[in-house]
Amino acid sequence: MKRLFCLAAIAAALMGQSFTAQAAGVEFGVGATSDSTMTYRLGMNFDWDKSWLQSDVGRLTGYWSGAYTYWEGDKGSSNNSLSFSPVFVYEFSGESIKPYVEAGIGAAVFSNTDYEGNKIGQAFQFEDRIGFGLRFHGGHEVGIRATHYSNAGMSSNNDGVESYSLHYTMPL
Repeated sequence: MKRLFCLAAIAAALMGQSFTAQAAGVEFGVGATSDSTMTYRLGMNFDWDKSWLQSDVGRLTGYWSGAYTYWEGDKGSSNNSLSFSPVFVYEFSGESIKPYVEAGIGAAVFSNTDYEGNKIGQAFQFEDRIGFGLRFHGGHEVGIRATHYSNAGMSSNNDGVESYSLHYTMPL
């Protein structure tokens, strides 16, 4: 486990050299799990100062995402998680509104390994996300996202958990 965290830290440091953060935003999200329990997310996003594949259609860019999520549960079985993820975004061209799609794979740490009957096996989980939304002039954005958490078989218990959420990001 220590080796995995060391490799993740080295990868993040190396990527930080090529993806410097430019603009920041605060993200607020509310969602539900596949078991219909509520999730609440508060995060910070740091846009990369890079873009690729620019054309009249759009461009590929991305951001770093760090967040805290509260997982509401029944009868005191709530959970908490901290996550960090690089997220790739394809932003379509537009005047005042720019549609986008996003995808990312990162890491998360949960406070409990048993949540609402799901046995996630260990505190460390991978966070996979896919979503779409709209960016408005001035940097505000709204979107819909599906996020899956799994330990990728590193533990014999690997039920995983999903959250489907609406989010709003406010530029700083």
